[in-house]
Amino acid sequence: FAGYRACKKCRPMELSGTHPDWVKKLLEKIDSSTEKKIRDGELRAMGVQPEKARRYFMKNYGMTFHAYQRSRRLGNALMNIREGSKIDDVIFDNGYDSHSGFRDAFSKQFGKPPGRSAGTECIVTSLYQSRLGPMIIGAASKGVCLIEFSDRRMLEYQMKTLRKRFNASIVPGSNQHTEQAKLELDEYFTGNLKSFKTPLIYPGTDFQVKVWENLKKIPYGKTVSYIELAKKAGFKGASRAVGTANGMNRIAIILPCHRVVNKDGRLGGYGGGLWRKQWLLELERSKS
Repeated sequence: FAGYRACKKCRPMELSGTHPDWVKKLLEKIDSSTEKKIRDGELRAMGVQPEKARRYFMKNYGMTFHAYQRSRRLGNALMNIREGSKIDDVIFDNGYDSHSGFRDAFSKQFGKPPGRSAGTECIVTSLYQSRLGPMIIGAASKGVCLIEFSDRRMLEYQMKTLRKRFNASIVPGSNQHTEQAKLELDEYFTGNLKSFKTPLIYPGTDFQVKVWENLKKIPYGKTVSYIELAKKAGFKGASRAVGTANGMNRIAIILPCHRVVNKDGRLGGYGGGLWRKQWLLELERSKS
């Protein structure tokens, strides 16, 4: 995800959007054993041609399969260091054979050597298969900072903004916040959850943050107009600017920008696509 690119051949009405079984097995193997590198020979033994894995990961993750593994291990290593693990243990627990090789790779990824990284922030990102297609969920140490449909055109820009706002690298992985978000989103999409408890963190301009704070106050199953949202946020007469801030929201669904519509009741805009906005509003109305 460090160089994530959304797939340009996405078919949004195919709601499952799941990985092929061979990719699921690879991801499960990586997650269950971060200290072990899956080399080309092992890929072939699993019935997967290395070139096929390379193409798939480049298309869907913006990096090769081996680069994905490396980023995943380094992200895990940083979390280990932040939790107080000894550097020697971190090196070998994450599949590195030497101090120098680990130090060079770590410094290149995070901009500082392992010994000076205890306070370094890192954003971990993982794929979530929603009812409306794949989503990217990203989280820092204090909460979720990204929930976005993987085919949104602004996703690459949002990733750049996150790197700048947090002064952090983005690597594949998960933490307690991404996992909580996935569980709650599962409940939301089945109509069993109306209020999220996942911690959020959304740095922005003072204007943006004020707008996003007011998004959280829009009740489940209700909508407000851009004009109403501007008034509630204390920016009466600035509905266009409020609409722009609404569109810059990086945390879809939990910060419910889909609940903002035109004053005449028409849907207005939605970065994830109007068909998704319609689906979300209909779900909430049916359960209210």
